[in-house]
Amino acid sequence: MRQPLTFAALLLALALPVPPAAAQEQPLTTVAERSGFVQTGRYAEVVELCGAFAERYPDAVRCIDFGTTPEGRPMKALVATHTGAFTPEQARAQDLPVLLVQGGIHAGESDGKDAGFLALRQALEGEAAPGALDRQVLLFVPVFNVDGHERFGRWNRPNQRGPEEMGWRTTAQNYNLNRDYVKADAPEMQAMLALVNAWDPILYVDLHVTDGAKFRQDVSYQVEPVHAGDAQLRKDGLAMRTALVDAVAAQGAHPLTFYPSFVEEDNPASGFVDGVATPRFSHGYFQLRNRFGLLVETHSWKEYPVRVKITRDTVVSLLEQVAAHGRDWLDDAHAADERAARLGGKPVPLSWKATDKVRTVDFLGYAYTRTPSEVSGALMTRYDETTPQLWKLPLRDEIVPDLSIVAPEGGYLVPAAHAAWVGEKLTQHGVKFRELDAALPAAKVEAFRADEATLDAGSVEGHQRLALAGDWKPETRDVAAGALFVPIAQPKARLVMAILEPQAPDALAAWGEFNNAFERKEYMEPYVAEEVAREMLAKDAALKARFEQKLRDDPEFAASPRARLDFFYRLHPSWDERYNLYPVLHTATVPDGR
Repeated sequence: MRQPLTFAALLLALALPVPPAAAQEQPLTTVAERSGFVQTGRYAEVVELCGAFAERYPDAVRCIDFGTTPEGRPMKALVATHTGAFTPEQARAQDLPVLLVQGGIHAGESDGKDAGFLALRQALEGEAAPGALDRQVLLFVPVFNVDGHERFGRWNRPNQRGPEEMGWRTTAQNYNLNRDYVKADAPEMQAMLALVNAWDPILYVDLHVTDGAKFRQDVSYQVEPVHAGDAQLRKDGLAMRTALVDAVAAQGAHPLTFYPSFVEEDNPASGFVDGVATPRFSHGYFQLRNRFGLLVETHSWKEYPVRVKITRDTVVSLLEQVAAHGRDWLDDAHAADERAARLGGKPVPLSWKATDKVRTVDFLGYAYTRTPSEVSGALMTRYDETTPQLWKLPLRDEIVPDLSIVAPEGGYLVPAAHAAWVGEKLTQHGVKFRELDAALPAAKVEAFRADEATLDAGSVEGHQRLALAGDWKPETRDVAAGALFVPIAQPKARLVMAILEPQAPDALAAWGEFNNAFERKEYMEPYVAEEVAREMLAKDAALKARFEQKLRDDPEFAASPRARLDFFYRLHPSWDERYNLYPVLHTATVPDGR
């Protein structure tokens, strides 16, 4: 059953006070408001409103460009505050918390754009969150994926109720920006990271609309740190999430604190598993910087006026929370930065998982049946929106570290051959590093050699991803001048590890950037290997015994001519000792130099 139109009327009344007679005093409204939240505007509206807000509120708003898209469109942000701090330097000088609210990373999900303009106007007029802009800086990015926004169409979101037309999920280069926070392939993401590096927001809010089954829950909030990251920031993140849930629920919404995706697709009875997002996602990324990331997902089957209202209420609540607690959060974040700089030599989780512990939760759903489909032949769920039900569903939400790695005591050494492109990536993330002026001959390091290197069968975001199994072990290696030293003793130590640890889920290695190191480039012809093997067997009785034992114990090895010849090739001086060697090294010491 669709939401009653009274919701739309209620929101329209909230958004559109009776305008005064003077045209210049009419409120700065959106196409969405003027259409009764049936439509959303094109990007030209964002450009126009950005300038109009700055002109209407010259003491409180600036309109800035922070990038240009591949199709040549400006990336707009509004800086709103009553403190006069319109630059990052001014905000830092006043010790002001910065709240960054981002809409349209998936440009078909336009709730954040329209709700953000509404919340901003009301905050400036004192109709919502009164006084909040006296104690913070709001950065509002109405549309992150600008080119995708202009790929406008009626059926871009077929399982979403409104608006009539909307943008497209991916960029003009077909990047999904909410998979790009670490690898930062897209020019748009590089521009966003530069904005983040400049302003250092204490809280980054990513406004979405989720797909999925039909149910009555209407918004979910995932905050980190809560399960992962610095211990004190976890406490702050949990308190923030609790206050947000309470505030939005008091306005009539039905919020969740986990992402409502079923364990088994299309099967409500399978329940849910919570977790910590990897840093390809916004809310998995910012906890690595010791800052808060919040993923907001309104539910696509709710009518557009309802979704916009919930998103507006969310932004208003966060403005109020940052005004009340932002400076305390800043103090805690800076203390977390100091703790992160002391992680060298300690185990640091790179990934997280839910345990098998299950609890039952109440979930607002509808009656449904599961029967075979005459169309697909699969077992399909059909929902009856005229019959609300309270589902009792299993939830696994006890989160523990999955893979942990001991951080190097000194840091990482990136060889000169990879210094240019890795340095560019580190710079994009605001990570500190320096180039070595002199070589490090016979350096005592740790090297990672892969026992297994498994390539994905297909492409993901234009990459062939790589999964590695192996260990860090002591080695002595020559490190040439021009290599990069990346210290672990820095505030972004967790982010450094997420980028450079080869087994981290969204590391450069995981995205396939070092795949060449795990490809065999040199070889020995079989007839040559035959001769070499016979010579080695004749000279080394112990080797002969090992070979014969392996033939007996390993039928697969015994049946493979190539594996049998490789047994000897790998022991020969011609074998490439760099094969399966991850090029980046651990160092326990800090190299001399500037």
